[in-house]
Amino acid sequence: MFSGIVEEAAPVVALRKEKENLHITMKCSFANELKIDQSVAHNGVCLTVVDINKAEKVYTVTAIKETLEKSNLGLLEIGSKVNLERSMTMDKMLDGHLVQGHVDQTAVCTEVKEADGSWYYTFQYDKTKGNITVEKGSVSVNGVSLTVVNSRDDKFDVAIIPFTYEVTNFHQFKVGTVVNLEFDVIGKYIQKIMAGYLESIKK
Repeated sequence: MFSGIVEEAAPVVALRKEKENLHITMKCSFANELKIDQSVAHNGVCLTVVDINKAEKVYTVTAIKETLEKSNLGLLEIGSKVNLERSMTMDKMLDGHLVQGHVDQTAVCTEVKEADGSWYYTFQYDKTKGNITVEKGSVSVNGVSLTVVNSRDDKFDVAIIPFTYEVTNFHQFKVGTVVNLEFDVIGKYIQKIMAGYLESIKK
């Protein structure tokens, strides 16, 4: 479980395909603190550490076919910046919101607007997959916990402060950038319960 508070945007230093899997090697400041089998969120995707090179401060994770199909990890290139967050511990304050690290779908950035020191981003997604946002609700974009602004049927906006802009890979976003979305887990449960309830009424 994660909170959506990104620790750093780190570069990809190696990519290796093995059958339908992709091994991703990252270089980051806390690589030497990691352990094999530890969970780390990469652009909001929970992946397991499978190898560590402490001398070079790099570690490797593996993304399987399903993960590559549902996320933007298959689009990574050498040098791509990836938002990283280690899993929460029970004694930490929850500064963001509950993020599972299970990406629901991707979205495309359709607009970037600078607003006197802050930035507004618009993201559009395929609404036929059954996901929704609500005004002032929570959403995870590339692993970043954010508040929804201007919620619509298939798109929404978020506002980014300078700190988040610099610490995450949001500063690299432009129109056409593909991002990972994880919708609010509480909202998803409520939506499913209500759908079942409404279906039972019809019967």
